[in-house]
Amino acid sequence: MSDHPRFDLEELRALIRLAAEADIEELEVQGAHVKVRIKKARHAGPAGHGGEAPRPDAAATPGAGGTAVQEHRYTPIVAPMVGTFYRAAKPDAAPFVNEGDMIEAGQIVCVLEAMKLFNEIPSEVAGRIVSILAENGAPVEYGQPLFLVDPSPAA
Repeated sequence: MSDHPRFDLEELRALIRLAAEADIEELEVQGAHVKVRIKKARHAGPAGHGGEAPRPDAAATPGAGGTAVQEHRYTPIVAPMVGTFYRAAKPDAAPFVNEGDMIEAGQIVCVLEAMKLFNEIPSEVAGRIVSILAENGAPVEYGQPLFLVDPSPAA
């Protein structure tokens, strides 16, 4: 019996994109019956860089921090809600995606469990999974990057 207007998933994704593209640290939007706060997650990246931005003058030298320098061209797939991250639909099932896999826009990449509901999370971009940033079975925050996708192979 919910007659209250609320944000749909596409509106939430648009807000996340806006915050990411405009390099906004925190964004809060409030309506009559809903309040959304997007706060950029601070975490150690896959190479343990503690969220530091790569220096623009750093060269992509093989074996010398090339991953950190290249991360700026990768597109994150972020958690659209708070929940528990699962790479597969069931404990004994194969993961939806692995590092190195090619994916299509709209393809399910994981599920997030929130309040006993399992929500399939689709990718918004096509490309190659570069990195899986969340641990299977770990809690994730709203807006937290879950995957990094290299969109250039699909272009």
